[in-house]
Amino acid sequence: MKRSKKLMGLTAVIMGVVMATAACGSSGGGSAETKAPESAAASTEAAGGDTSAAGDLNSKTVDELTEAAKAEGEVVSVGMPDEWADWASLWKTMSDTYGISHNDTDMSSSEELQMFATEGEKGTKDIGDVGYGFAGQAVSEDLVQGYKTSYWDSVPDWAKGEDGKWMVAYTGVTTFLVNTDQVDKVPTSWQDIKDGDYKVALGPLTGGNAQAAFIASAYAFGGDMNNLDPAFEFWTELAKAGRINTLDITQANFESGEISVGVVWSFTGIPYSKNISQYKMQAVVPSDGCLQNGYASVINKYAPHPNAAALTRETMFSDEGQTYLALAGAIPTREDFTIADEYKDQVISKDDIANAVLISDADAYSAACETAKTRWEEEVAPLLVQ
Repeated sequence: MKRSKKLMGLTAVIMGVVMATAACGSSGGGSAETKAPESAAASTEAAGGDTSAAGDLNSKTVDELTEAAKAEGEVVSVGMPDEWADWASLWKTMSDTYGISHNDTDMSSSEELQMFATEGEKGTKDIGDVGYGFAGQAVSEDLVQGYKTSYWDSVPDWAKGEDGKWMVAYTGVTTFLVNTDQVDKVPTSWQDIKDGDYKVALGPLTGGNAQAAFIASAYAFGGDMNNLDPAFEFWTELAKAGRINTLDITQANFESGEISVGVVWSFTGIPYSKNISQYKMQAVVPSDGCLQNGYASVINKYAPHPNAAALTRETMFSDEGQTYLALAGAIPTREDFTIADEYKDQVISKDDIANAVLISDADAYSAACETAKTRWEEEVAPLLVQ
């Protein structure tokens, strides 16, 4: 599993993360009566665009899409459980507003795409949420179909793929989630972890969370996406000292007390902090190695409910969708979206994370993730005590 219970509200934990992000960066509605807008990039797309059992989703008005989605009556997701970025609010909106039911199977990014590929034309899943580094794979392996949403023009170019074959609705920042009942001194940097005796979990390197955590640590020690050697030196040192916790970074593993320090995204660290009652948890953004990165919405090429999947994405990018993502510790992607005044002191501010490294090149990031995964298996995994 890659992703824990619904974020029911906001606590002082969120404010703690907002304050902690001072050293960390960022970047950056459509009418229901109009078709999804075209863009300059669209002019270079192959004529006809994507087709599926539903036809070209981009050719439909939002009203037409909505009616077709209501008729389908169901959306089946992978890797989009209630607790991840508060998807629970999304699914509740789909049910309450459109009468569309939902179920999810939690998976890592690689497992989601493998599911799409394995089922092929007999697909049983509609939509997934994969790490930014997996977006290129989804397209190159012809696993997805496009839907650009009516908010296309307000989404930055780095956050959307050709024809809407993937779209990033939110980003998050690297976050340490610490069990303060088990840890005396909370680490605020990767250097603190290196100098201390913490045992750290980041999840399997086949998943987007772990790959991002690994790359973030490279920046902390003088590396970058093109130079991961400092990260390998750091994690090799931890592995030899028995300081890598091989458990996945799920809420259940934090709740059980089996993880005292884990590296997660802000949009999981904040909900986990709220939901875990057995221990006192603190979410901290590291001062010396912080990525800002997103997860990409992908619609299965052979989705059994393609209209419902497209409407789900439409809802993610709506004002309501961008608001609940922000309240869950994520950073909304739409450049024209402004959080309501009543929530401004409860969310991560873009100004507060001006120094984080924004990942805006999906291909370069994908290559770095692949290198991290491959070299980890060769260099670090053999050192781990299972």
